[in-house]
Amino acid sequence: MQSLPLFFRLTGRKVVVLGMGDAADAKRRLVERAGGECVGEPEAHHAVLGFVAMDDAKAAEAAAIRLRCKGLLVNVTDRPALCDFTVPSIVDRDPVLIAVGTGGASAGLAKILRLRIERLLPQGLGALAEALGNARDAMKARWPAAAQRRRALDAALDEGGALDLMTRHDAASVESWLAGEATALPQGVYEIALRSDDPDDLTLREARLLGSADVVVHDREVPESILVRARADAVRLETLDGAGDGLVVVLRLG
Repeated sequence: MQSLPLFFRLTGRKVVVLGMGDAADAKRRLVERAGGECVGEPEAHHAVLGFVAMDDAKAAEAAAIRLRCKGLLVNVTDRPALCDFTVPSIVDRDPVLIAVGTGGASAGLAKILRLRIERLLPQGLGALAEALGNARDAMKARWPAAAQRRRALDAALDEGGALDLMTRHDAASVESWLAGEATALPQGVYEIALRSDDPDDLTLREARLLGSADVVVHDREVPESILVRARADAVRLETLDGAGDGLVVVLRLG
């Protein structure tokens, strides 16, 4: 991973956008869509980000240097080497946002990936996210432990679950789920014998277990390409000692 994906809050904040033409106009629309205010270079000292969309390579580089010297992170259209950050292709199901980026390697590839994801996701996904946010206190009351809540939500949102995210749901669906019978939450120790160091060789069940695990116990030989399929906040151990309760996945290579 060569970049750290972040969602930057722009509401009410100033962003410098330099340049004329279609590319610059597109950047201004993007900033305004995110709640930001587009300004010129004279207001750079009040801004948080800078976009440069200029056809002339030398002018674009000079503008990027000036903005960077004023403390801004800068994006220069079609010039990845001059960028502090790149702009992903966005799937918008507000408040759900999915960003598809290639680190500037191919905007065309990012766009086609976005279009495919667009066709898969229901328009009501944002309403489901809002309903889950509003039900946070109710979920804490039913499942006091964070690990319990996480596993309950994983089971509900998964394929065939009570809140299967590929079908349409709203606040009433979330209320019904919370009021329904308790779902048996996956827990205990599961061992996965890896057939190779290729994450594509994981079965669907293995990938789901790994992605939901509270603790991942693994040999030193297990490659990072497999380990990153687990949650970023999952505890990593080399032995079962101290693994505790919850869902524990043991990875063995070979």
